Amino acid sequence: MNVILVLIPVTIVVIGVAIALFFWAVNHQQFDDLDSPAVLPLLDDVPVTPATPDPTAEEAKEAR
Repeated sequence: MNVILVLIPVTIVVIGVAIALFFWAVNHQQFDDLDSPAVLPLLDDVPVTPATPDPTAEEAKEAR
């Protein structure tokens, strides 16, 4: 029974710390934009243009 008298205040303190950390994270913009940082490396890439067809390959097709 004495364990309960210790665990209840400890639990209340742990919950209070968790709530305080949550509000600290919200106030310091930790949850503002979760999607953009993942997309930014993709936007830095140079777009790849398709290669021009090889003229000798077209001549080989016409010869058939």
